[in-house]
Order: sequence, then structure tokens, then C-alpha cells
Amino acid sequence: MNEKRLPGILVAPGELPPYLLLPGDPARAARIAQRLDSSEVIAKNREFHSYRGSYKGVPVGVLSTGIGAPSAAIACEEAIRAGARVLIRVGTAGALQDEVRDGDLVIALGAARGEGTTPRLLPIEMPALAHPEVAAALYRAAKAQGARVHRGTVVTLDAFYRGALDLGLETYSRAGALCVEMECAAVFCVAALRGHGPGPSWPSTGTLVGPPPGSTTPTGRWCGRRWTWRSRSPWRRWPPWPRGGVLKLAELFDITLVGSLY
Repeated sequence: MNEKRLPGILVAPGELPPYLLLPGDPARAARIAQRLDSSEVIAKNREFHSYRGSYKGVPVGVLSTGIGAPSAAIACEEAIRAGARVLIRVGTAGALQDEVRDGDLVIALGAARGEGTTPRLLPIEMPALAHPEVAAALYRAAKAQGARVHRGTVVTLDAFYRGALDLGLETYSRAGALCVEMECAAVFCVAALRGHGPGPSWPSTGTLVGPPPGSTTPTGRWCGRRWTWRSRSPWRRWPPWPRGGVLKLAELFDITLVGSLY
């Protein structure tokens, strides 16, 4: 194995499994790893804590990204170099639609690029999209568990607290965006950027969002309504993977497991 470790996540190429879950919080990464069989710590550096194990026979990795698009982009860039091929973001988001309630899951099919990282990576005209097959697998798994689940567009912003300027959330809400969060666009765009090069394997991404019941964001008055946390994960396009493996991996996102993450 190449022992030259990547500078941010401190993981060497080949150390991450093809399937990778991306929570933001290192503590959540540890809790997810506890649900895997034969889990082990790979590395811990800054906000990037990594683990690997298996779930129902499928090798699975976990890597925390920290908060926001810049650190998420770093994590994804290096994770792909370390062997990840299917990236699934799991975390929280604030609801932008009344029908998205506490305890619901949101699967992001795409993300509005309202943060400052991805415009430095790709033209703003390029959409940030999830991989359709990964998104479909997550949706089927959530429905099979009887969870309330939504799928559609999310908004990725850099600001967590409201300042003097309008964040535009009312406009995004009227446009049909389901929720607002801070990392999806970066994950989708990095996967797209690294998925068009030569070679047999391209990265794919997906996102699952779901909230702990009864919680609200500190920015609850953004649009004159109550914004609630939702758990979230990104998905994009990747190369050939065993279809059965994707479906097994999607089972990680049953309502029981999502509830255990918070």
C-alpha cells in the first residue's frame, strides 16, 4: 500500500472503501462507524475523522467533513484519491417547505450553488446534480422503511446565522427548494469534476437529509417561518458499481439508523 498520506484527511490511497458516508460532525462519524461490522479507525486530523468496516457484507467507509463547502470539497477530493467511488452525504438541513416536517427525510436530486467554493471550481452554469441511480436507491430504501421522504432540490449556502443582508431563502422557497444546508453543492461538483477524467472508475454521489424530531435551527426567522433540522447526504455520478452493493448500502438509511445518528 502507498503510505504517502493525503494532507487533509491523512488517509493513504487505497485505504478507503468504494462506498463512503459523509457526515459533517466527527462525533456522528463515530456513531455511524459503531453500526458497521469490524469497524476500525483509519485516521483523525482536524475535522476529518475516518473509519472503515462493512454493512451486510458491503465494505463501507465513513469520513466526517466538518462544516461548510470548503472543508467538504477538501474531504471529497482526497477521499476520491483514497479509493472512494460512491459518496453519500448524511447530515442536517433547514426545511424550506411546510410539508417537510420534523422526522422527514429529504433526498437531494440537485443543489442550488449559493456558496462560494464551487464557482471557483466549475462555471456557475453547470448544475450540481446527484447520481440518479444512487438517489433512486436511497429513495427506495427510505420508502421500504415506511419513512416520510421527499426528493428534489436543496440550497447550499455558506451562512449559518442571519446577518444584515437577505439570504434569499424566501425566493428559494417559492422556487420549490426543499431545504437549505451547507455542503451538498460542493460534494456534487467535486464528484462531477473528478468523474470525467480518463480511467475506468468515476465517482458518484447521493444525499440523504433528515432531522432529529423537535429541533430547530438558530436561523428560525429567516423567512418568517420555523426552520427545522433535517438529515442530509449528497449523491452524484460515478462509474460502474455492483448494483446489489448500492442497494445494500442504501439500507443504511432506514429510519432507525437515521434516528440513531443524533
